[in-house]
Amino acid sequence: MSQLFSELKVKDIVFRNRIGVSPMCQYSSNDGVANDWHLVQLGSRAVGGAGLIIAEATAVVPEGRITPGCAGLWNDDQIEPLIKLNNFVKQHGAVAGIQLAHAGRKASSARPWDGGVHLADKEAGWPIVGPSDQAFDQDGTRLMKAPSQMTKADIKNVQAAFVAATHRAIAAGYDLVEIHGAHGYLLHSFFSPLVNHRDDEYGGSLRNRARFMLETVEAVRAVWPDNKPLAVRLSVADWVEGGLVCEDNIEMAKWLGQRGVDFIDCSSGGASPAARSSMGDRTAEQVGLAGRIREGANIKTMAVGAITNAQYAEEIIASGTADIALMARHSLLDPYWPITAAQQLGVPTRDLMPIQNGFFVGTD
Repeated sequence: MSQLFSELKVKDIVFRNRIGVSPMCQYSSNDGVANDWHLVQLGSRAVGGAGLIIAEATAVVPEGRITPGCAGLWNDDQIEPLIKLNNFVKQHGAVAGIQLAHAGRKASSARPWDGGVHLADKEAGWPIVGPSDQAFDQDGTRLMKAPSQMTKADIKNVQAAFVAATHRAIAAGYDLVEIHGAHGYLLHSFFSPLVNHRDDEYGGSLRNRARFMLETVEAVRAVWPDNKPLAVRLSVADWVEGGLVCEDNIEMAKWLGQRGVDFIDCSSGGASPAARSSMGDRTAEQVGLAGRIREGANIKTMAVGAITNAQYAEEIIASGTADIALMARHSLLDPYWPITAAQQLGVPTRDLMPIQNGFFVGTD
């Protein structure tokens, strides 16, 4: 029996298989509002057989967007299109998840296909914030602007925004919330010693640098339904000397588990531009990091990174390396990959497909 296509029950939520679609920014929202692009983009992957669909990084405040085109859940007008989207995703058998985020010092950027550089405040940009006042890229090659160092009041306001966005996620019908604590965005930047140079209770020691994340998770878990899973995405390694390593994130994962987190979504990098040259082919190493987090913190994990073939995904689940295998770019190439994987692993596909498709080409 295939382990990749086995069910997984977490709290009251049942995942029909262990294949998930990783959150991928589409930069295609208008004032944070989803549209038909998002319905087709995510809906097609539910039709394609995935067990979990996580919507892209969704800003909890307008200033937390990476770009002007990023998704948002900072006001009630953004809820209605997501209800339609989530109804479709769940109608076709997938669990609907959302990643709540604040981009921190990497916010106020142009869309990547428009160059990705920081937008000046007077040119459709906005002021940015971080744990310290250090710009992401200080060599001047990408024209990155410096953030304002957050006050304690700023921190509390952002945490309140995560809570408000969680209430809206409930109203929109999501069954899984993931808090984005990776890729150099706000929560990760507080945890990473490469970025956080504070000397108050939110800086210094590992536990102090984890404080912003842990307080935010506690606040979200208090309002997110007890019967639904909560996930956190971590950059398990900064890939830069002096940055976070896996052992640091094992400690973080333990603390998160104690606060009601059910999954650690294991990514890496993003805190420093220096990681671009040091990562190399390390994306594939993220899968191994998921195994180390799972074992070291005794918590469920999602693995992501260069998962492109069925046998490899099967091995990840069967070996206990992770509980869910996430796919990102490869799912863009083939939204029906789960069906192909099932065929390769000898798994019946009729029930994995909508009846309109399975009647004609599904197998028993």
